Amino acid sequence: MLVEMGCIGPTSDPAPRARATLLPMSLLSQLSGTFVNVVAVLLGTLLGLTVGGRLPPQTQRSLLQTLSLVTLFIGLDMAGSLNRVSAGSVPGVILALVSLAAGVVIGEALGIEERLGRLGETLRRSFRGEGRFTEGFVAASLLFCVGPLTFVGGLQNGLTGDASSYILKSTLDGIAALALAGAYGIGVGFSALTVLIVQGGISLAAGGFAATLLGGADPETLKTNPYVLMLTGAGGLTIIGISWNLMLAGLGLEDRRVRVASMLPALLLAPLALALARLIVG
Repeated sequence: MLVEMGCIGPTSDPAPRARATLLPMSLLSQLSGTFVNVVAVLLGTLLGLTVGGRLPPQTQRSLLQTLSLVTLFIGLDMAGSLNRVSAGSVPGVILALVSLAAGVVIGEALGIEERLGRLGETLRRSFRGEGRFTEGFVAASLLFCVGPLTFVGGLQNGLTGDASSYILKSTLDGIAALALAGAYGIGVGFSALTVLIVQGGISLAAGGFAATLLGGADPETLKTNPYVLMLTGAGGLTIIGISWNLMLAGLGLEDRRVRVASMLPALLLAPLALALARLIVG
């Protein structure tokens, strides 16, 4: 586990936390939050299949609409982070717009939306899934893995073994999985694989590399880092797209959905856009 070592005594450093030393952690400690999140998604899906499948279609649609409103609130709150960052006179929202536009071009060129869909179809055939398996898998995978808690929580868990952010996220994801599974079916549960790969990868990368890069900094301070704010803001805009898709699903108008998966490259481009703009503008 990561331990902060400091001297105690009259000649000790008055700010020992600034000289924190990071010690190796066990693999279980680094992945503890991810495992909790995976279990929460599976339990939420199981409950949704048990209860949601017995609900009338109109009630299922209303649940999706309710989830879409909560998701919209979360997305707007995250997108508000863009108001706290700028590059000189260039506001964060403009940088996010450029990042999203460039991200969509890259995402469409790479066929990310189609690749996710094909992955869902492969899983459906392999496990003989029925109904809206692929739609549920894609929607849940995007909802559970796009957001600041995925990134910041992974750094916390990987650096310090603190799984508190992922435990909070697990609660939200479990409730969302319950609502989604009632409408989409068992495909939602297979998004736990996406959570395991994405969040586990972030946590392991943090344990392997971030400690050196951050110099032992408290991961909590990352929440106000301008580059993380850019990542959070861009993620918030994509989550608003997910909210829109959930609302359309509740209205039976899914053919008008936003291709959110194609926006995913923007999450990497947004911090890079800020760094580049600051180099140019100063």
